[in-house]
Amino acid sequence: MAADKAATAATIDFGDFLKVDIRAGTVTDVQPFPEARKPAYKLWVDFGPEIGTRKSSAQLTGLYTPETLIGRKVAAVVNFPPRQVGPFMSEILVLGFPDADGNVVLISPTHEVPNGGRLF
Repeated sequence: MAADKAATAATIDFGDFLKVDIRAGTVTDVQPFPEARKPAYKLWVDFGPEIGTRKSSAQLTGLYTPETLIGRKVAAVVNFPPRQVGPFMSEILVLGFPDADGNVVLISPTHEVPNGGRLF
């Protein structure tokens, strides 16, 4: 299923949902990623003492600058296996929705939550 399709995915049970570990974290560092095939940043996200800081490659250059990302609270899947993205090892999947132009709009809590807080 492509992300831009209106169709929904197959039905899953609640146990399947619980397997996906989505946590809140704070972006602590952003670096350019010129080696990426599509414009992207390298992100470092702090998930608190239990999980620590993890890194990700994210295609966020359409709407965000490094300065607007530092300190931003994001949601990310923290239990996918690491994935090699060019010369960079991505450890998490930062979550967002596409806007009308296909740019990623990050998911963020509307109120302050602690780093490492789990989505339920």
